[in-house]
Amino acid sequence: MSAALDKKAVVDWDKYVQELMRDTVVVRHDTEEDKQKALKDLEADPEKWMAEMFPNYAKCRLARFHRRAINRLIKNKRWFEVLMWARELAKSTITMMVVMYLALVPKELKNILLVSNSFDNAVRLLTPYRLNLQNNQRIQYYYGIQEKPGSWTDSEFVTRDGVSFRALGAGQSPRGTRNENYRVDCILIDDIDTDEECRNEKRVRDKFKWIQESLIPTVSVSGDYRIIVCGNKIAKVCTVSLMVPLAKHVDIVNIRDENGKSTWPEKNSEADIDYILSIISYESGQKEYFNNPHDAGDVFTQITYGKAPHPRTCRIVLAYADPATSNSDKKKKGTSFKSVLVIGIKDFTYYVYRVWLDQVNNSTFIGWLFEADNYMMANCGQPKKIYIENNTLQAPFYEQVFIPLIKQTAKERGRETLPPIMPDTRKKPEKYFRVEGTLEPIDRMGNLVFDESLKSNPHMEKMAAQMLGVAPDAETMDGPDCLEGGVYIIQHGTQADATNTTVSKPETRSTRR
Repeated sequence: MSAALDKKAVVDWDKYVQELMRDTVVVRHDTEEDKQKALKDLEADPEKWMAEMFPNYAKCRLARFHRRAINRLIKNKRWFEVLMWARELAKSTITMMVVMYLALVPKELKNILLVSNSFDNAVRLLTPYRLNLQNNQRIQYYYGIQEKPGSWTDSEFVTRDGVSFRALGAGQSPRGTRNENYRVDCILIDDIDTDEECRNEKRVRDKFKWIQESLIPTVSVSGDYRIIVCGNKIAKVCTVSLMVPLAKHVDIVNIRDENGKSTWPEKNSEADIDYILSIISYESGQKEYFNNPHDAGDVFTQITYGKAPHPRTCRIVLAYADPATSNSDKKKKGTSFKSVLVIGIKDFTYYVYRVWLDQVNNSTFIGWLFEADNYMMANCGQPKKIYIENNTLQAPFYEQVFIPLIKQTAKERGRETLPPIMPDTRKKPEKYFRVEGTLEPIDRMGNLVFDESLKSNPHMEKMAAQMLGVAPDAETMDGPDCLEGGVYIIQHGTQADATNTTVSKPETRSTRR
């Protein structure tokens, strides 16, 4: 089996070389002067240079985050950056093109070390560097033959201009890694974590210790260097996340932005993203494409589904909405989820009837409020209140953005009245402690039930994953936070009830509860 796999790898790389040579055919200039002029123009624009030298990679127009990263990595000469880009965003490819530019154009890099989770994987990741230096016709045309006889292997090679490349597996000794009198001036850490290792925190921390104690000291304290980390956050404790505090810049880019749109639409269409996410679990999608791993949490161990009583029979029914918008939100924007839940209580049991939970724009979120209102009107026979989280930091956004959107949506839908939306102005404690303190007791008693009709709902899939991932260090608890808000109002009422303030009648004020 091993021999068969090796043979297949050789065939794959042979095909890659053939395609590389075909894609990099050169249009030769009439004179050496014309050639040098064209080269000077290319070198003055790194993005243009990369598109010319690597047409086999540069098939889609670069996104804004690509261009910013290229500029940072080229401009800064003593630099440590972590690129936490999702799969399909070309973090390894962009890094390779930047490194090749720095080695060939300003000639700032002389000793490059590529490190991965194993030696074999490091060799695999180094192979495109070697094959491009060896077979890219445009590089050869403009910069000459790069392969240096006697110094050219799969894991370590030196160009004719004296630029050294070496592959290294995590844990191997990097000591003595020199290229003549040049110390390491570029450390590329790529694909350093594995799922297996991340299940054992000690192994992760041992690897991180090796990076700090053995790998990073290979660079010169007084010299210029780039340390570039390419990887996703695949677990709450992983090597990539441990390196974040060390970096001068951390660039987190997910497959979709905070409004649920592709961050690189020129390459990844919405339909393509939707399809991939539909054939993998929600947890897998969050880990691989959103830097948001859902490890087992500390509070909820399972989700209870059951046949909920008709909402009309509940003592209280309400909807609660969390816009996930705050000027002081410490979370990364790309991990925030807007949410709307319809909740009822009967015989001491809390039932969740409807769930809307996703990374969407404000218009979609407002649409959910109307859907919740329609559901409650149809099943309760009378208007039921919809509460929306509106703390002091959210208030300007609520007044300036949401209220106009609510009125606009009502007009577009031909409604003569607005949904009975009320701001929840409660000053809330830390999210984890609220969720744990309010929801865990009723869940432990079996009194928190999600209607069984929600099981196949994609919004409920996100809700379930976030519920099961609730922990003090969990990054995403927007769904459970929204549920806590609704349950708390059922249990205690809200300050908004005291003022009886609604969107439809903003001038009404009352001190009665």
